Amino acid sequence: MDRNSVDWRGYWPASPTPFKENGDIDFTLFGALIDGYLRDGMHGIFLNGTTGEWFSQSHEERKEVAAFVVDRVAGRVPVVVGVTTFTAKESIKLGEHAISVGAAGICSSAPAYSKTLPNETVAYFEDLGRGVPAPTMVYNWPHGTSIEIEGDLARKLADLEYVVAIKDSTGNAEQFLTTTRALVKDVRIFGNFMVPANLDFMIECGGDGTIGGGSIFGAADSAYWENYWTGNLEPVRVHAIRNLQLLESLWEPGGWRGKWGAYQSQLKAIMAFMGAPGGTVRRPRLPITDAASLEKIRAILVEFNIPLAK
Repeated sequence: MDRNSVDWRGYWPASPTPFKENGDIDFTLFGALIDGYLRDGMHGIFLNGTTGEWFSQSHEERKEVAAFVVDRVAGRVPVVVGVTTFTAKESIKLGEHAISVGAAGICSSAPAYSKTLPNETVAYFEDLGRGVPAPTMVYNWPHGTSIEIEGDLARKLADLEYVVAIKDSTGNAEQFLTTTRALVKDVRIFGNFMVPANLDFMIECGGDGTIGGGSIFGAADSAYWENYWTGNLEPVRVHAIRNLQLLESLWEPGGWRGKWGAYQSQLKAIMAFMGAPGGTVRRPRLPITDAASLEKIRAILVEFNIPLAK
C-alpha cells in the first residue's frame, strides 16, 4: 500500500468524545456532533485521538465509539480510528475491531509513555501491520510520546507495507515541512497546511489535508480545501490568515494546550459557547470553570465573529 491506496484528503475533525457530567459517554450528543460534521462538508473523521481523550477510555468504550461513529457516518466519508495504546498487542485488538465494523483505516502514535527508541518504534508499527493489514496512518505527536518521527525514522515508517499516511502534529514547523517534502510522494501528509507560510509550501511541494481539533470554523474549514483543489486561492489565503490569528489567540505555540486550560478542556468550553454538542471532559481532564478565563475565551470568539449560542 501507499498514498494511492486511499483517497484521504481535506479537512478532518479530530472528533472530541462528548462525556456527561457523570463521566458516561453521551451518545446522543455524539450523534449530533457527527451529523454536524457531515452537514459542514467535512472530508473525513478521525476518532479516539488526543482530542478524543482515548487515554481516559476503556478498550471496550473505544470500541463502542468506533462502532457508533462508523455506523452513523454510513460510508459518506472515511472514518479513521485511533488505536494508540502501550503495546502493539493491545493496539492490534482495537484495530481489528475498527476494521471489522467498517473503518477506512487505523491510526497510531508510537506507544504511549515508554519513549520507544527508533528501532522499537519501527518494530511496533511492523507488529501492528502484521496484526491489522489495513491502511494505517502514523501519528507524530512528540508532546504525548516524547518521540519526534522525522528523518530516517519517518522514512522507515513510510516504507512499511500498510502505512499510507502521516498525521504530523509536531510543534517543529521546519521539521513538518522537511518531512512533507521527503515523503509526500509516497504517503499522504496531514498537518498544519492552513496557515499562510505552509499554504505557500503546499502549493509548491504538495500536501493532503489537516486533521484539526474539532472544527471551530465549521464549513469554512472544508471550503478551504475545496477552493484549494479548484485553484480558487483568494478565499484560501483569507482563511489561512484568519485561522493563524485564531490559533495564536487561543492556543499555546505548538498547539499542545489551550491558553486557559488543557486542549480538550478549552475546546469543549469553546464548543459550549458555540452551542455545539461537545459535552464535558472526563478525568483526568477537568473542565474550565474560572469565570475570567471563560470570558477571555468568549471574547476571542466574538472578535473572530464565531457564531455563539444565544
